[in-house]
Amino acid sequence: MAISFLDRERSIAAPGFSRWLVPPAALAIHLSIGQVYAFSVFKNPLLALQGADGAVWSLKEVGYIFSIAIAVLGLSAAVFGAWLEKAGPRRAMFYAAICFGAGFQIAALGASLHSLALIYLGYGVVGGMGLGLGYISPVSTLIKWFPDRPGLSTGLAIMGFGGGALIGAPLGNTLMAYFKAAGHANPIPLTWITMGSLYFLFMMFGVFTMRVPPPDWKPAGYVPKAATGLVSTHNVAVEQAWRTPQFWLLWIVLCTNVTAGIGILEQAAPMIQDLFKGRITPGAAVGFVGMLSLLNMAGRFFWASASDGFGRKATYFCFFTLGPVLYFLMPYTGSDHINSVPLFVVLACLALSMYGGGFSTIPAYLKDLFGGFNVSAIHGRLLTAWSTAGIIGPLIVNGILDHYKTAGLNRLDGYRLVLYIMASLLVVGFIANLLVRPVAEKYWMRETLAGAVDAPAH
Repeated sequence: MAISFLDRERSIAAPGFSRWLVPPAALAIHLSIGQVYAFSVFKNPLLALQGADGAVWSLKEVGYIFSIAIAVLGLSAAVFGAWLEKAGPRRAMFYAAICFGAGFQIAALGASLHSLALIYLGYGVVGGMGLGLGYISPVSTLIKWFPDRPGLSTGLAIMGFGGGALIGAPLGNTLMAYFKAAGHANPIPLTWITMGSLYFLFMMFGVFTMRVPPPDWKPAGYVPKAATGLVSTHNVAVEQAWRTPQFWLLWIVLCTNVTAGIGILEQAAPMIQDLFKGRITPGAAVGFVGMLSLLNMAGRFFWASASDGFGRKATYFCFFTLGPVLYFLMPYTGSDHINSVPLFVVLACLALSMYGGGFSTIPAYLKDLFGGFNVSAIHGRLLTAWSTAGIIGPLIVNGILDHYKTAGLNRLDGYRLVLYIMASLLVVGFIANLLVRPVAEKYWMRETLAGAVDAPAH
């Protein structure tokens, strides 16, 4: 689509433009695509749908919808990351809005026809491409606008993705209730049509307001920091970056942190109702999802901003030391043991704050190690860890819970096993983060006399 307004050159900021106008544009995109975190509010309604032959879908089949969306997010981010660096954030955000909005419309048709394949295609594949393009499109631009505070800048935008469920959960629940009261036996199709249209319009606000800084722009008074510890002043090209051990160590760091978080998020509403049988209503479960979203969002801003002060590696050290303890304790708060809803909510929310913080801190971690030249493309490839986690996490959760249900075992024991596995994964992440070292000089890009960057030093 050759629309000149979307060209990178047309989005260069005019003199006097305030860089603080860029985070709201990024937030408009991330608050929209972050709706995927509210998918759990649709799980029980989807499980209740019946086809013309009376067939219903299993928990595992419905769980694949979320898994496909997250998998395609990472894959599309990896594939289109390098293209985004050339095309610019505005064009990528525009295509993200089209894909994300269209994904809802296709999924709505699937829900109407009781076709799981169409829902996989719409919400999972097409919508997932919108997720991937929308997620990485503002990152490199924000880092260029805020070289003095890369953690804070990415935290400002990426916190919107974590907060998407804060809007998406009550919106989806309210729309389903409204259409059901209006006489629609299956309110999901009209709910998704409405949500897709609203999110498309909101994302277009981000498209129209996004700007990139002029070449060589720097904030007033900004002096680049000297290379210290893991912070390098050299750039590494994306083709070299993914060949370094640092890239794959961070891949493991992100994958383990995300898999553990998805273990709670993907099953949030049913989990709290099962752990505290009869004490939590569906409405309260939706409120719990919203609270997790709020802490997910707040954690993205808090932890990423804090990492500007005490470093990215130290931030992940906190995640991977405190996280396993939280996951280990969570099942003991259920009705068979302590039976404390507030304690479970506190533990889950703290764990989700670190889950969100992992997402927002990783772009700044990449910039520290590989420089800012190809950070969007490197970030895109690293998000394949998210794709992997989006498949592994729900497979572990839904597979174990389905087994316990089929075998007639205590479902609470199933949740305990799930959370123990997540705690173990965080220990693996701890080891990977501990092994991260500065990138070897042989991977650096050469600085030319004109100040541009060229091939690797070797």
